[in-house]
Amino acid sequence: MSRQPVAKLLLFGATGDLAQRMLLPSLFGLHADGLLPDGLTITGTARSTHDDESYRAFTAIALDTYLPDDRKDAAVIASFLGRVGYQTLDASTIEGFAELATKIGDTSGGLAIFLSTAPSLFRATIKGLDSAGLAGANVRIGLEKPLGHDLVSSREINDAVAEVFREEQTFRIDHYLGKETVQNILALRFGNTLFEPIWNARGIDNVQITIAETVGLEGRAGYYDGSGAMRDMVQNHMLQLLALIAMEPPARFDGTSIRDEKVKVLRSLRPISEADAPSLTVTGQYTNGAVKGEIVRGYADELERPSTTETFVAIKANVDNWRWQGTPFYLRTGKRLPSRQSEIAIQFKPVPHSMFAARGGKLQPNTLVIRLQPDEYVRLLVMAKEPGLDRDGIRLREVPLDLSLDTQFAGSRRRIAYERLLLDLIEGDPTLFVRRDEVEAQWQWIDGIRAGWIANDVKPKSYSAGSWGPSAAVALTERDGTTWHDD
Repeated sequence: MSRQPVAKLLLFGATGDLAQRMLLPSLFGLHADGLLPDGLTITGTARSTHDDESYRAFTAIALDTYLPDDRKDAAVIASFLGRVGYQTLDASTIEGFAELATKIGDTSGGLAIFLSTAPSLFRATIKGLDSAGLAGANVRIGLEKPLGHDLVSSREINDAVAEVFREEQTFRIDHYLGKETVQNILALRFGNTLFEPIWNARGIDNVQITIAETVGLEGRAGYYDGSGAMRDMVQNHMLQLLALIAMEPPARFDGTSIRDEKVKVLRSLRPISEADAPSLTVTGQYTNGAVKGEIVRGYADELERPSTTETFVAIKANVDNWRWQGTPFYLRTGKRLPSRQSEIAIQFKPVPHSMFAARGGKLQPNTLVIRLQPDEYVRLLVMAKEPGLDRDGIRLREVPLDLSLDTQFAGSRRRIAYERLLLDLIEGDPTLFVRRDEVEAQWQWIDGIRAGWIANDVKPKSYSAGSWGPSAAVALTERDGTTWHDD
């Protein structure tokens, strides 16, 4: 596709935690590698009072804090800071947007806007941008989650954006889609002849998607208690991973083709009825326990008040189409679990007949593990014969065939997701961003589950911090004759 870089970038929420940890270091990384357009200016805006000089000092502190030591080149940092400016703005009122437009200056070369603000400010911010002439045909807008808390609020936000920006100008961000290993799902599936013939219900017994965190609230109490694990993780990251695993082969590698196939999967998710919600889903909330040898407090103690917010969710999902009929997709995510890991485990069906059984050989079904973090690899578990004379029987053992991305591509710098996503926003490539119909299909499915929780008065089950969630989550898979893939 032809890339059309913009000349200017505007960052809302430019003094927030996301900007300090991710956005500014990502932009610096792109600058250091010569990937930003020559002359691109970066203007930050937020309520915090800064001028250009003080915001450059703020940016320098963020880079010193969050950049790895081998990237801290004083001369390169100084040249990056030369791109950076700032305009104080209260986005909740229309006053001040004219001054912001004056600060930005001529936008005929194109403007990209990264909007990382509270959802309650979206409508006012969009209105202010429009009133100040910062919403023309050559402007792109990137929207950071959360995009609402249900289907109705999501549509309200999307409608507010659509009043000013066309869909092709709108870039909804799910940072998981910027992860290298997530994109490797497409290469694995559609760049090799090995998997596609059995990548269906005839060859795959089940798919498991796990996003496990060891942390608790970590300063996000206000947001998280109003969100919970379902809205924070399942609605966006996990359903996007499911769509990439289950989608049909796109005709081309472009934004339209890939997103067309993803939305078909999301619309094919079998609704979980009110009657089935208690048996097909499990919710939990962590209590006091130990994680990695450290004693930690329970969720209610961290929050300092009782709460019915779920910090753990497990779901048995089904995709009702020809490819996947009868193959369950198990989703699991939670806080204060034993290890930090994000992975997809695809368990293939067993061989139809074992010629080794009479000689004592025991077979396990093959499993493909795609690990997204903390380390990145693709591992295929296959059966192999143990060395020996076999006089007392054949001994078979499961062994891994490993592709470590860190090892195989040791000469390539591993980029964080926001580097790729910010560059794609600047250059106008929508492939790794989420389209409106995807977001709304995701919310529709999630809202149905939450309605079932309300109808059945489902409350989170307790689980000890450092465990793999409530025992009911184990039963969710075991009653189907399988178990969660745990390292």
